Amino acid sequence: MTPSAEIRAFFDKPTSTVTYLVFDPATREAAVIDPVLDYDPASGEVDTGSVAAVLAEAGRLQLKVEWALETHVHADHLSGAPYIKAKTGAKVGIGEHIADVQRIFRPIFNASDLVADGRDFDRLFKDGDRLRLGELEVEIIYSPGHTPADVSYRIGDAVFVGDTLFMPDYGTARADFPGGDARQLYRSIRKLLALPGETRLFMCHDYKALGRDEYAWETTVADQRLHSVHVSEGVSEDEFVAMRTARDATLSAPRLLLPSIQVNMRAGRFPPAEANGIRYLMIPVKERG
Repeated sequence: MTPSAEIRAFFDKPTSTVTYLVFDPATREAAVIDPVLDYDPASGEVDTGSVAAVLAEAGRLQLKVEWALETHVHADHLSGAPYIKAKTGAKVGIGEHIADVQRIFRPIFNASDLVADGRDFDRLFKDGDRLRLGELEVEIIYSPGHTPADVSYRIGDAVFVGDTLFMPDYGTARADFPGGDARQLYRSIRKLLALPGETRLFMCHDYKALGRDEYAWETTVADQRLHSVHVSEGVSEDEFVAMRTARDATLSAPRLLLPSIQVNMRAGRFPPAEANGIRYLMIPVKERG
């Protein structure tokens, strides 16, 4: 019988992000998926409160955190992975196509310190790769479309899908960021929805769909097939692409887009300090008219 993972969810309301602490109850080995570093763009202040709370729970449960796993380079929150690595010695993993994201954004942020080959991360995952978490097996499912580098993590009957899918009443990820592709996104979603119906899907975000009072982040493949407002059964690829393209054209940039990408593409590290010893984040200026 395949062992089941224990899962603890931590919802960060300012970024609507869900971080997961996943562990093997037999060996107490654990992974943290999509950890959040608190960041105030108005003051530039960084705080480790959210990620420290995850590690405090790991300590309470007597877990050994072996991995900090990123589903992709997030555009809406800064990664807390370096803090986890510093406190626990955990390795930081992401999909191998992070190099594509780095090549896209390196010139935008003039990130001359960045070598665009993924070396900032400890492990780059290929589609179908597997790693051990105690007696649990973690399978990597390449699921691009939102970005070129998205992966999902399948652990037993649970899949952590990043931003690929949202709750059925909310829909799917946007695909208009550089390197995003709505057709790829559709195909990635169909690959996930081909899993057994009882497979549990864990979202990275929730924004409370209109009419829903509570935040939610767990659903199933069967529920998505039946009730997704974007990709329920019968929605064709062309219909999805037309919907997604039209919807994306109406969306504003995420509030933390610029700081998030330039930090997260470096595996959560900030750009090197300038001559005055201060680290700065870039804000490219776009002139119109």
